[in-house]
Amino acid sequence: MAKDPKKRGLGMGLGALFENSNPVEITPAVREKSPSNKKSQKEASKDDLGENAILYIGLNDIKPNANQPRKNFDEEKIEDLANSILEHGIIQPIIVRKAKVGYEIVAGERRFRAARKAKLKKVPCIVRDFSDEENMLIAIIENMQREDLDPIEEAEGINQMIETFNLTQEQVSKSIGKSRPHISNTLRLLTLSDEIKEMLSRGEISPGHARAILSVNGDGKRLALAKKIVEEGLSVREAEKISSGKAVKKTRPKPRPKNKEIAWVEEELKEILGTKVNIVASKKGGTIELEYYSVEELNRLIDILRMLK
Repeated sequence: MAKDPKKRGLGMGLGALFENSNPVEITPAVREKSPSNKKSQKEASKDDLGENAILYIGLNDIKPNANQPRKNFDEEKIEDLANSILEHGIIQPIIVRKAKVGYEIVAGERRFRAARKAKLKKVPCIVRDFSDEENMLIAIIENMQREDLDPIEEAEGINQMIETFNLTQEQVSKSIGKSRPHISNTLRLLTLSDEIKEMLSRGEISPGHARAILSVNGDGKRLALAKKIVEEGLSVREAEKISSGKAVKKTRPKPRPKNKEIAWVEEELKEILGTKVNIVASKKGGTIELEYYSVEELNRLIDILRMLK
């Protein structure tokens, strides 16, 4: 198993976000060892350069992780990441392991896909020796820590770990740093009908809604409640009341229209920063919210804000 997976990644706090925040630089000595048509995979291995050496590996020599738990990749976000890569480079190297032919991705498939879209020839990588079990575990942990998995992908990834490696829910709980009840509740989502699971994957209903739906017997009644939640915008508490047979009286205030000047400023900042901006104004002040969809995107925004000093 991987060593202390809970101690790595975003769980370490903001410091971990910037651990590899600077653009990757390859020294001449390393560049000479980088894979090329004239160099063998063995010559470019980490054995020659050290465990944390960064190698430039050809995209055609890398294949996706067969155990990647994430199935849905937002093409618009991949396009945005590709544009960012063209401008700033790949900030964090892709983690790979040796395969029978070439290399297999352990972590960083979004960067790999965006690099292809950006038409790069090679990408910076760190080669690690991982077993199949460690490979699957790390792929799941990385996606979960970055909240890249939708609830059904997470459930399928956990279930795959249990079935492939004959693990108990308690063992999975310790491995990925989630509570035992969380593991159990997540796996229960797989008992929902395909239509409801699709609604959950698309974000139309939340895992809390899904748990309320699961307390209703019968696929037909469950689907009817799921559709009611979406159509009426019910909260989790309201869905729970319905599932327990209680009536719900719902009055939803109409959203206040946004000030035209604020909407104009939001659009201007969006053009400058390259991401969605939301200004929430109040009588005494307000907040400016910037959206980001990956660690790379967060680092890019922070770099822009630091330039304002």
